[in-house]
Amino acid sequence: MTSHRQPAVFAGHGSPMYAIEPNRYTQAWASLGKSLKRPDAILVISAHWVTRGTWVTAMIKPKTIHDFGGFPQALFDIQYPAPGSPALADRVQELLSVSVVLEENEWGIDHGAWSILKYLYPNADIPVVQLSLDGSMTAREHYELAKQLRPLRDENILILASGNVVHNLRTIHWQVGAQPYPWATEFNEFFVSQMRANQHDPLIDWESFGESAHLSIPTAEHYWPALYALALQHDGEQAQAFVDGIEMSSISMLGFLIQ
Repeated sequence: MTSHRQPAVFAGHGSPMYAIEPNRYTQAWASLGKSLKRPDAILVISAHWVTRGTWVTAMIKPKTIHDFGGFPQALFDIQYPAPGSPALADRVQELLSVSVVLEENEWGIDHGAWSILKYLYPNADIPVVQLSLDGSMTAREHYELAKQLRPLRDENILILASGNVVHNLRTIHWQVGAQPYPWATEFNEFFVSQMRANQHDPLIDWESFGESAHLSIPTAEHYWPALYALALQHDGEQAQAFVDGIEMSSISMLGFLIQ
């Protein structure tokens, strides 16, 4: 990693409750924030903003979005009042080969972003911009699009992708210490092994891995952000896990760093 280049980060964000119930994953995010060089701004790709086409937040003061239901009021009371960065939004629009909608009203900072950022940068004093996931794109198209964001890393922009490599809400067990499903462990270990070997194609073509992949990824929006982080890898860089684990039987909390 060059001395001035920001790493690319993928964080498995897990349950919104982690924002008010610290655990070993939130501790890992906090430690990571302390270890990173302070960026000029943060570009977040969150599993929770899927759109038609590609959108980027361009407002000066993004609102904190509580895009969930049925959780305690304490979670809805959380605010992450980071400023936005219209300049970064313009730069993203400039870099990408697809048409980009500059969004100034409807979105903001969703829980896939602030649940991580709350621990990474608790002062909320670094500008945050979110890039949406075009729901019509294939995994390969997302990966290729993400490659175009690489110059930002040399411009002191931290790129944070937030999702979960294994994310099956239909099969979760809520009790503490629930044992992982074998298929969840199998796919998570497959992902880590290919990531460490710098073999991205099998991860882009995840559906070919079979039943454990399809059980782990019933819908792809939580998986795509991991491909964004992988696509930001330069020659000579390595991906390394900074935290890992399967929670609630079928949610991977894998987090990794490209540097």
